[in-house]
Amino acid sequence: MTTLPTRPLGPLTVSAIGLGCMNLNHAYGVPPEERDAIAVLHRAVDLGVTLFDTAALYGLGDNERLVATALRSRTEPVTLTSKCVLDFVDGKRSLNGTPAAITRTVEGSLQRLGTDHIALVYLHRLDRNVPIEESVGALVRLREAGKIGAIGLSEMSAATIRRAHAVHPIAAVQSEYSPVVRNPEIAVLDACRELGIAFVAFSPVARGLLAGAVRSADYAQHDIRAQMPRFTEPNLAHNLRAVDAYDALAAAHGMTPAQLSIAWTLARGEHIIPIPGTRSIHHLEEDVAAATMTLPDEIFDQIDAIFAPGAIRGARYAAAMQAQIDTETLPHEELA
Repeated sequence: MTTLPTRPLGPLTVSAIGLGCMNLNHAYGVPPEERDAIAVLHRAVDLGVTLFDTAALYGLGDNERLVATALRSRTEPVTLTSKCVLDFVDGKRSLNGTPAAITRTVEGSLQRLGTDHIALVYLHRLDRNVPIEESVGALVRLREAGKIGAIGLSEMSAATIRRAHAVHPIAAVQSEYSPVVRNPEIAVLDACRELGIAFVAFSPVARGLLAGAVRSADYAQHDIRAQMPRFTEPNLAHNLRAVDAYDALAAAHGMTPAQLSIAWTLARGEHIIPIPGTRSIHHLEEDVAAATMTLPDEIFDQIDAIFAPGAIRGARYAAAMQAQIDTETLPHEELA
């Protein structure tokens, strides 16, 4: 087993790069065979990854089962995190931040993960119909019962983070962050730094846009990018011009585009932990190698110039999904 640099995740210490497990059977078209997905998870452990991120929502619970199946046979210490509020109820996607729903979801996650304790559980989204204090309170009670270890938030604004943190210390905030997606720079990164909260960056390669995986809008069935404005035409063709310049910059420095994006994310703050996801062992190995890469100072300004306002068109989410996002939006960000 390889040893990676580590970073704090609330009271925990984890590898500086974690693994986002969602795409192993959720949201990106036809999933891989289970044996292939398990092989990716095993290889991640071999490479020194100790942080594995899943959620009740992913694969209608099957993602949690997959992760549990894969890691059950390993003796190396790992940290499993999951999420509640977003779930499937009676076969339908549900957003419910009430204490009863949170308790029900976490109990289900415990069963699927085959454990009596989850290291950290996030509120996956903000339920605007329930005060954040009530939702956090439900997790506090689960923590007091020994069922979870720490509390996190996902895709929430600095104002919401502060309200939640006043109820109970928040260990981690998870949001999308990459050279393309800068929303956390508005206020969330600073709030996390000030309050001593880890920032967990999901999609640090911009859903494949900064990993050479998106060259056209010809997506597989059930690929969520087909519903995301910046990944569909006419926006995509415009956005790929900036991506081409970024890819050339990575090549000039002897890095893959994904490695540059992950190394950039790591360099934005000692409290930041990227969790790229992949179905490929080769790509996993490339991603993890970024943990020990050092970037020249000038590359940050070069990346900022490539992805200056206007370089990327289209919102992160379609309007219905954006309505569930509490994270701040940038002045130039299109919401449709």
